[in-house]
Amino acid sequence: MNLRRDVFQAIADPTRRAILLLVASQSMTAGAIASNFDTARPTISKHLQILTECELLKQEQNGREMYYHSNAKKMKEVADFIEPFRDMWDNRFNKLEAVMKKHKPSR
Repeated sequence: MNLRRDVFQAIADPTRRAILLLVASQSMTAGAIASNFDTARPTISKHLQILTECELLKQEQNGREMYYHSNAKKMKEVADFIEPFRDMWDNRFNKLEAVMKKHKPSR
């Protein structure tokens, strides 16, 4: 059975978010990524597989090593999806702040 991975399910996991942060600034091998966690390597490999299937990570072979790096295009798609929600909440908090300032007791 071939399951289609959802980007938001993938980033819901804290370990996968930590992996994305690790590879955001530099490409890393699976071993280098795994060395940052107190988890079995096969577990990290499964996380890498999920992130790769969601296209949040890309794989690139360099000699015998497989390097993982962020897929900036896919990350931008996620950010673009979230942006309207960020704007909505910023507006709501700004309105709440204005109301609170208006009703703040003077000393």
